[in-house]
Amino acid sequence: MASDSDALALPGRTPGWLDKERSIAAPGYNRWLVPPAALAIHLCIGMAYGFSVFWLPLSRSVGTTCTADMGTLALLFATACDWPVSALSFTFTLFIVLLGIAAALWGGWLEHAGPRKAGAIAALCWCGGLVIGALGVYTHQRWLIWLGPGIVGGIGLGLGYISPVSTLIKWFPDRRGMATGMAIMGFGGGAMIGAPLADKLMTYFAAAGGAGVWQTFLVLALVYFGFMMAGALGYRMPPPGWRPAGWAPPAAAQDAMVTQRHVHLSKAWKTPQFWCIWIVLCMNVSAGIGVLAMASPMLQEVFGGKLISVDAGFNDLSAAQKGQIAAIAAGFTGLLSLFNIVGRFFWASLSDRLGRKATYFCFFVLGIALYALTPSLGHAGQVALFVGAFCIILSMYGGGFATVPAYLADMFGT
Repeated sequence: MASDSDALALPGRTPGWLDKERSIAAPGYNRWLVPPAALAIHLCIGMAYGFSVFWLPLSRSVGTTCTADMGTLALLFATACDWPVSALSFTFTLFIVLLGIAAALWGGWLEHAGPRKAGAIAALCWCGGLVIGALGVYTHQRWLIWLGPGIVGGIGLGLGYISPVSTLIKWFPDRRGMATGMAIMGFGGGAMIGAPLADKLMTYFAAAGGAGVWQTFLVLALVYFGFMMAGALGYRMPPPGWRPAGWAPPAAAQDAMVTQRHVHLSKAWKTPQFWCIWIVLCMNVSAGIGVLAMASPMLQEVFGGKLISVDAGFNDLSAAQKGQIAAIAAGFTGLLSLFNIVGRFFWASLSDRLGRKATYFCFFVLGIALYALTPSLGHAGQVALFVGAFCIILSMYGGGFATVPAYLADMFGT
């Protein structure tokens, strides 16, 4: 009888060299060759966090503003007027939602199909989504942008996110936290490389006319496909029963807040503890992801010319000045990505000392204070303090992701 995971298997047959059996490592294989393969995939899909650099160029690509009386359907297929930033940023919402859905639906399938197949499909979806998005920009069809990077790309994000984590945990049972941190670090750091690269590519292509966005999508798709396929083919699975030389599982720690047994998901999600952790993570992620979705246009529109020591609002700047502050905003997006990375290591390590519950309590106290403070900082023109506040918020966003696996393992086992 077919299992549930088989029922959710992605359609179509793939070449034998992607099969799980072909990825089993030979005796003596160096496990440290696997983390670079994981990083190759996560650094590419991590560009999802840097997509805000595209919103303002796309919102001014035509030069005519869509009227407020246009219906939702008319706006979706409008080709003669510019799209509002809020409509464009919905793409970010789509691929983050699809990331979670894809990871949940096909997480079990991954264990049977193997990481190579999942990585290859992730590359096809993420890069294929960028190609569809390029077509949407070229033809000025918003629904294609939602379909491409939003839906198709979101599926690629989900598969690409879980395949390295699952593989590294198997190779590093003695350093599980470090192994997952390496993979998740790459996802957090993708925008640090991708956002400035995208800004430079748009500037280069815009010299020939237009905003340069569709050409940038195509270049990124080509580059990312090469790196992601190299990463997928670089995956190796440890042989059954493999352990690092000289390592033995440690004795279970006696802690009232740490379970000594393993609770199956079918039972775990019926407990109030599961949903309390879910709600806490959802709130923590929502706080940070709202900043990531609008990082570049937010900085440009809040401070305008002050970013380049010019006393003028954003709409009063020349095209050259807007280009200057766009580069600064891309750097801001990359800086947020850096703090996203650092937070994953810092807060997860701190949670081992403070405890998981106390760590999330810090997230909420600091988060409320910083969110309440940032409007005043923006109004006062305090660029450095404004940026610093959001950097701390993004460190807690990354820390929430990195801490919750340990929190769940404490409560329900691995």
